[in-house]
Amino acid sequence: MSDQADAPNMDLSEPLRRALGERYLTYALSTIMHRALPDARDGLKPVHRRIIYAMHRLRLASGGKFLKSAKISGDTMGDFHPHGDAAIYDAMARLAQDFNVRYPLVDGQGNFGNIDGDNPAASRYTEARMTMFAEALLEGLDENAVDFRDNYDGRLEEPAVLPATYPNLLANGSSGIAVGMATNIPPHNIAELVDACLHLIKTPDARDDTLMNYVPGPDFPTGGIIVEPPEAIAQAYRTGRGGFRLRCRYEVEDLGRGQWQIVVTEIPYQVQKSKLIEKLAEVIQTKKVPILADVRDESADDIRVILEPRSKNVDPDVLMGMLYRNSDLEVRFSLNMNVLIDGVTPKVCSMKEVLRAFLDFRRDVLIRRSQHRMEKIDHRLEVLEGLIVAFLNLDRVIDIIRYDEDPKPALMREDWSLDHPRAMTEADYVSPAPGQGELTDVQAEAILNMRLRSLRRLEEMELLRERDALMEERAGLEDLLETDDLQWQAISDQLRDVKKKFGKDYEGGARRTTFAEAGEVEEVPLEAMIDREPITVVCSQMGWIRAMTGHIDLTRELKFKDGDGPRFIFHAETTDRLVVVGSNGRFYTLSAANLPGGRGMGEPLRLMVDLPNEAQILTILTHKPGRKLLVASTAGDGFVVPEDEVIAQTRTGKQVLNVRGDVTAHVCTPVDGDHVAVVGENRKVLIFPLSELPEMARGKGVRLQKYKDGGLSDATTFTLADGLSWLDPAGRTRTETELAEWTAKRASAGRMAPRGFPRDNTF
Repeated sequence: MSDQADAPNMDLSEPLRRALGERYLTYALSTIMHRALPDARDGLKPVHRRIIYAMHRLRLASGGKFLKSAKISGDTMGDFHPHGDAAIYDAMARLAQDFNVRYPLVDGQGNFGNIDGDNPAASRYTEARMTMFAEALLEGLDENAVDFRDNYDGRLEEPAVLPATYPNLLANGSSGIAVGMATNIPPHNIAELVDACLHLIKTPDARDDTLMNYVPGPDFPTGGIIVEPPEAIAQAYRTGRGGFRLRCRYEVEDLGRGQWQIVVTEIPYQVQKSKLIEKLAEVIQTKKVPILADVRDESADDIRVILEPRSKNVDPDVLMGMLYRNSDLEVRFSLNMNVLIDGVTPKVCSMKEVLRAFLDFRRDVLIRRSQHRMEKIDHRLEVLEGLIVAFLNLDRVIDIIRYDEDPKPALMREDWSLDHPRAMTEADYVSPAPGQGELTDVQAEAILNMRLRSLRRLEEMELLRERDALMEERAGLEDLLETDDLQWQAISDQLRDVKKKFGKDYEGGARRTTFAEAGEVEEVPLEAMIDREPITVVCSQMGWIRAMTGHIDLTRELKFKDGDGPRFIFHAETTDRLVVVGSNGRFYTLSAANLPGGRGMGEPLRLMVDLPNEAQILTILTHKPGRKLLVASTAGDGFVVPEDEVIAQTRTGKQVLNVRGDVTAHVCTPVDGDHVAVVGENRKVLIFPLSELPEMARGKGVRLQKYKDGGLSDATTFTLADGLSWLDPAGRTRTETELAEWTAKRASAGRMAPRGFPRDNTF
């Protein structure tokens, strides 16, 4: 126990909160900096950077051989990225998918997945090499352009960032989820980004909105149409947060004789085609878009999704407008430009800040590469000066090498400025070492390594020419390092070369995503979407509902399940909406077109709407816009409700008549007349003007009739001048016009029903 207590780095008194906090913060920082967020300079996360560097070390140039993906991911894992090889291979495979990456960094051979969402083949079956875009990210890596750091086990070194000749962060975009922050950046067009960079070099204090003249919006690899307003795009680029509405591209194909179909040729970015087809099939099955009849996938290498309308009279724009709402033919791509500035600080940046970070990085790369080149030139000039001395004093050099036991120190001791057996012209001579005629170690080594064939007279002239060219280049580099304007001019020239290489002339360099105005989709009435056909709606006592084709005889005998029988049967049309009233006071809405066919027994109504088991179906009405309904409960409370107010948008229905306890909804009848007639279970009838009832959208209502015991039996509306009608026990219609005896104020008790009034107390 004492051994454990004395163990190093083990503070047993450390509070759990602090211990957890410190460890979680370490994990969070690791995730943010080394996994999830891209670097603003080269636009890469560590895993992608390491994959490309491993391919560079394997010499997998864009014009060279392919190599097994397993070897590439294995080398990446073993040398630089100590994580799962499956994760590394997935990251590499994504870099090769031209439907996911605007400018692929990996050239894949074999099955690297497809736009349907199928996974790539295993790494042992596929091969890969770099693309021109990956090589452009590496340009200058061997010229001290960037810092290198030790790999995870200290055996090797890896670049902290790649030199990146183009703004890859915006060109290919990025997405990732860290701890407490995330990033989502869409891809853009390289040529447009270069134009924006050139403008920013020319006008460093350019406004964010001005850059939109060069970069109007994202350019997705799968094309599509952006329908986001320009002001919203500008706001997103200005703040680094926002979103873009992206739609598919389609064309209307004429099939002759007035028939047509829609052909979708481009689908939105990151939408899997197979899932899109499934969603469209579900839309057809659930009849969310009744005017869509069928969907077919006829895609090969290109995308060709066929949408068939139910009727040739449908407007294609109306159909597509409804599909935009109900499927992934329109998506919203969110923008969250959260990146690592200088590889250290996470920050949500505007487009201008991201481009500025890239340009400042390119300047650092230019300065480092120029200094590296100057060091190389200085080393070569030192060697050239020694070689020129050797040519000036060739006989003496040969003599020393031939007879001296240790020629290198002898060459370095000799004072070459005093001895010129075969002098050149003064213009050709250069002093090998300032102030003295002695050779340096480097120069002596170069002379000793010189080949005999280099002693030709022609070689002397070549050395002088090379020296002059290097001196001129060195002077130019000195000017470049001392002058800001020359540096930015050089960066501009490099960017123009990138644009020339990867711009419109490059295959796939032209913009793929276009812009359009959304054009608000109008609410289309159901009647406009469905062919108008007569049907007969049949609902049984047990609540099974169906729609029979045509207007059949309502007295005809129909088949029902054992123990079931007819309850409601009425004529309607496929364009009608049905209002189902429950005894719980809720009103439910059904589309007549969505009812099951009349061949079988139908389907339970309770599966189509959320009608509780304890609630009964009070009545089913065909909806007529503008009509009013009289609703009342068993307690004798009621009111008038406009029918437009009872239409429900969801299957849960809409509460209209509030009931509590044993009280249930009992009457729902269309208003037709100027007076209300009410009869209680006590057979007392009361008539009062309709104007005494309030018109409400929801509530308990007001008292219709007063009862000592019992409750409401029935209620109806009628025109007083025409009299009140009912069926007598013999089935004959009887009309009573002298109604003064039963007319009184609302909430009165009423008088006993007239002679011949039905025994079931209903009108």
